[in-house]
Amino acid sequence: MADIKLKDLRYLVAVADTRHFGRAAEQTFVSQPTLSAQLKKLEDYLGVQLIERSPKRIALTPTGEAIVARARQMIAASDEIVSLARSSQDPLAGRIKLALLPTIGPYLLPHIAPRIRKSLPRLELMLYEYQTGPMLEKLQAGELDVGILALPVDLDGLDTRELYREPFTVAMPARHALTNRKSIRIDDLEGETLLLLEDGHCLRDQALEVCSHLPVNEKQDFRATSLETLRQMVATGAGITLLPELASRGAYGGARGVTIRPFAHPAPVRTIGAVWRKSSARKAAIAALATEIAKHAFA
Repeated sequence: MADIKLKDLRYLVAVADTRHFGRAAEQTFVSQPTLSAQLKKLEDYLGVQLIERSPKRIALTPTGEAIVARARQMIAASDEIVSLARSSQDPLAGRIKLALLPTIGPYLLPHIAPRIRKSLPRLELMLYEYQTGPMLEKLQAGELDVGILALPVDLDGLDTRELYREPFTVAMPARHALTNRKSIRIDDLEGETLLLLEDGHCLRDQALEVCSHLPVNEKQDFRATSLETLRQMVATGAGITLLPELASRGAYGGARGVTIRPFAHPAPVRTIGAVWRKSSARKAAIAALATEIAKHAFA
C-alpha cells in the first residue's frame, strides 16, 4: 500500500465521477496524458484492470468500483487529517465543504453569504447542491463537511442542529379564485390540481403531507426538476403548488403570472437544519457557520 499514491487514487475517483478522462484531468489539474499514464501504472502495480476503455464509453470494472469506494474513504480521511491540523491553528479558518438542497441553496445563500464572509472571513466555503439521499451519503463518506437540509435526519454517525422553521406558501395562477384571499387555509386547497417536484426531492413529500387529508389532484403527467419549473407551470394555469417562504420572497414572489399567498395560522412549516459527522474535526467552524445561518436566514 505504501507504493500507492494518494494522487493516483484521486485520479481514479475523478474518472469514476466524470466517466471521462478529459474532464477527470481538468478536475484534478493535470494533463490527460499524465492522468491516463498514472492510472495505467496503478493498474499495473495492482495487477488488475480497473477501467474499461473504449472509444464510446468509460466504465469501471467490478474491482474498479470496489477500489473506488475504498479510495473515497482514504481521500476523505487524508483531507480530514489536513483539516484537523489546520483547524488546530485557527478553528475558524480553512475550507468547509457545504452542501444545500436545491430547494434551499438559491434562496438562502443570497441572504447569508455576504454576512458569512463578513463574520467568518478566514473560512473558505466550497458550495455543493445535492438532494437529501446523495448528500447524506457524501456526509457519511467524508466527502462533505456539513449539509443544510430538511429535518429530521436520524443516521448513525451524524449530528444535527435545527437552524430555522420555514413556513410554506401557496403559489397560484394570477387569476385564480383564491387570490382574493389574504391567507389560505389548508382546506381551501380541496379539489385543486397540485404540481409537485419529481421523486427524490423531500419537498415533494412535505407538500403531500400538508395536503394528506384533502382530495387534491396531483398532476400525474408532470414532475418538475426545480422550484422555478414549478413556478413557470403555475403561471401557465396548470395548477397550484406549495413553495417555501424564502422561495416566495423578493423577486421570486413577484414572478409574472403567479400570485403568492401565505397560509392562515398555524401555517405548515418545514424544519431546516445542519447535519455533520460526529467525528468531524471542523466542529467549531461548523457551529459558527450554523449560528450565522440561523441568525440571518430571514434577515
